[in-house]
Amino acid sequence: MSAIPTATDLGKHPVSPVRLSTEYDAALSRWLWLVKWLLAIPHYIVLFFLGIGFLIATVVAFFAILITGSYPRALFDYNVGVLRWSWRVEYYAYGSLGTDRYPPFALRDVPDYPAHLDIAYPEHLSRGLVLVKGWLLVLPQLLVAALLAGGYRFNGGLAGLLTLYAGVSLLFTGRYPRGMYDLNIGLHRWVARVLAYGLLLTDVYPPFRLDQGEREPLG
Repeated sequence: MSAIPTATDLGKHPVSPVRLSTEYDAALSRWLWLVKWLLAIPHYIVLFFLGIGFLIATVVAFFAILITGSYPRALFDYNVGVLRWSWRVEYYAYGSLGTDRYPPFALRDVPDYPAHLDIAYPEHLSRGLVLVKGWLLVLPQLLVAALLAGGYRFNGGLAGLLTLYAGVSLLFTGRYPRGMYDLNIGLHRWVARVLAYGLLLTDVYPPFRLDQGEREPLG
């Protein structure tokens, strides 16, 4: 049996353990996006230090998976929390410009915030895959992610370009074009799956598939 979960046919895919969802808001400020770089600075400062902890936790988790076949739950929850926090900030700021609601300072999910990211905890992870998935197996996906949203980031690439277009549209029309929004979220969803796999949080290989819109597909 392959160590990498694969689809049984071209019409079906493994259900992704990575769940990224949003809520479309048609009533956004025309001008607020111009200063979000300033408003988001406190988050970027906190995320810088959280990112250091993230790297340390990932290194520790690497050895834990190699020895025990499991990702320590406390480290997993922390790392998912950092990714979740980062996604909320980028959704607010220049990853998507999807909301004008200021993101909360929290690692946990905030139910009433319009951007969510969750990764199902794996009870077991392959000891062999941990040696190669973060740099070799993820490489084709990482090259795609670099084009979509700047690689191991949530802003940049095609998603960043769409966000710029969305900002211009907001400035002149006061609306975020729905098709542009759905594509932007789909790009981030793809990258989130690549992040989860490359950073050892799952053994489910991310599909080469663009799932657009606010909600994850059922399968």
